[in-house]
Amino acid sequence: MVFVYFLLAAAITVYAAIKLSTYADVMSTKSKMGGLIVGTVLLAGATSLPEVTTSVSAVLINNPDIAIGNMLGSNLFNIFILAMFDLYFRQKRLFNGADREHLYTAMLGLALTLVTMLALILRIDFTILGVGIDALLIAVLYAIGIYWIGRMPKEVSSAATLEVSDTSNDHALAELQNPITLRHAIVGFGIAAIVIMAAGTALSITGDQIAVVTGLGSSFVGSFLIAATTSLPEAVAVFMALKLKNVNLAFGSILGSNIFNMLIIAMSDVFYRNGSILADVSSSHLVTSVGITILSIIVMYSILRKQVTKSFKYVLPSLMIVIVYFVSSYLIFIG
Repeated sequence: MVFVYFLLAAAITVYAAIKLSTYADVMSTKSKMGGLIVGTVLLAGATSLPEVTTSVSAVLINNPDIAIGNMLGSNLFNIFILAMFDLYFRQKRLFNGADREHLYTAMLGLALTLVTMLALILRIDFTILGVGIDALLIAVLYAIGIYWIGRMPKEVSSAATLEVSDTSNDHALAELQNPITLRHAIVGFGIAAIVIMAAGTALSITGDQIAVVTGLGSSFVGSFLIAATTSLPEAVAVFMALKLKNVNLAFGSILGSNIFNMLIIAMSDVFYRNGSILADVSSSHLVTSVGITILSIIVMYSILRKQVTKSFKYVLPSLMIVIVYFVSSYLIFIG
């Protein structure tokens, strides 16, 4: 029955994520906030709620490997999601249509991952008020990074400008035809976020039981099975955003979720009572961190590079992301 409960929680998560994406698109078109802001802040935070509840719940049941594996595995899976949709919608050239402002978010995510990787190597078990010094550093860098991103100049790439001009009439028409009001969207968004949070707790508890029943180990279950499942909201959110022709909402959701997920380390360490959580978890998480670092660099290159017209040359970075993801997952499994 534990597998049935796990799948049920996953199904609820997907349904709530569909609602989140729909309401987020309404908020981005019917308010002064654009797709990039709504995606990076609101949608990213809401779709990361399963990671929050899953990691905190895992710590409370004394399974820190699921807590950290879930967070790092989700970041790895999120970039994999972006690559898969880029390959699926390859004719639309998603990276060509994304604002370069997303580069700031990707850079912050890379910096936080490098700090985590260093913490996993050094294993400094030093705490301040019960929270590891490494987790505190991650939280401080996150706050500084968000402040820095907010003050960066807003420059829109030529491709993104073209996309906006092409779809401006569609969004104007959507504002007239969409029966969902802005107030309804805000309330519905909040309710869907609460549902996702509850489902994330269920995923954590059932995932811990699956790790025991199958004998696969908490690190692999956390980094692969639970991470992929708690990333379902991001996957659904990206798919819905792309169907709604809102590329920046899709990119903002993925990259914003990745930096928010790094903050979950600090949140988890607050509830961890046996020292620094990063000093106590399995060394296999280092493989995941290295994988995230490689994928982040590829994403930054894809956003920064000039417009690519040749089909194979364009999809090559996304193909590399898919390969690195599966290699990393295999190394985690055998580790």
